[in-house]
Amino acid sequence: MAKQRDINGIGRFWYCIIRKLMKLLAVMYFRTDFNGSENVPSEGAYLLLCNHQSYMDPVFCAAAVKNRKLCFLARESLFRNRFFGALIRSLNAIPVRRGEADIAAMKRVIARLKDGKIVCMYPEGTRTVTGKISPIKPGFTLLCRRGGAGVVPMVIEGMFDAWPKGQKYPKRGKVHVKIGEPISYEDIKSMKEDEFNFKINLIMRNMQNELRENMGLEKIKYPES
Repeated sequence: MAKQRDINGIGRFWYCIIRKLMKLLAVMYFRTDFNGSENVPSEGAYLLLCNHQSYMDPVFCAAAVKNRKLCFLARESLFRNRFFGALIRSLNAIPVRRGEADIAAMKRVIARLKDGKIVCMYPEGTRTVTGKISPIKPGFTLLCRRGGAGVVPMVIEGMFDAWPKGQKYPKRGKVHVKIGEPISYEDIKSMKEDEFNFKINLIMRNMQNELRENMGLEKIKYPES
């Protein structure tokens, strides 16, 4: 499969500018505390798997990862706008159709991974309605195996309170972001899907409760805890 074009030229410029703006928004409006940025490997293929609390989650993901340029998945309809479509293409965004299995999008994700990129995805599939981290959807072990990728777990806590599903606009609040230690492709390729899903869910839920404890909040009770 042909190598995907890297972010370069104006795309690299835009990414740097937009990331700085996102970091400014996260820190100034949501008083965000970032931890674990050093856990993101400086090279190699990885899936950055993050819980999904609000529409703002990509802002925190981009702001938290300072040594890599993330590839995001974006709704296909967003590419139809001439200006915004050109912008997100320059940021190496991957178009995806919502509400159906998009094989073409998954092939693009695998191509990015084979090219050594880091792709940000939300394995719950949709925003939380309770604040809890839902069981992750199937298929991520396949992406890792086909793309030769490891996993970097990430958790955002506080945005569910600031902008829950159904609320029109976000309110100011305190947000904590934590990036966990990476899991190598060598460790993942021998896992069965249910083993992988359980491990990722356990890691992310434990990270969430660590953040909640640091924020003075009650821990969330999960079945495995």
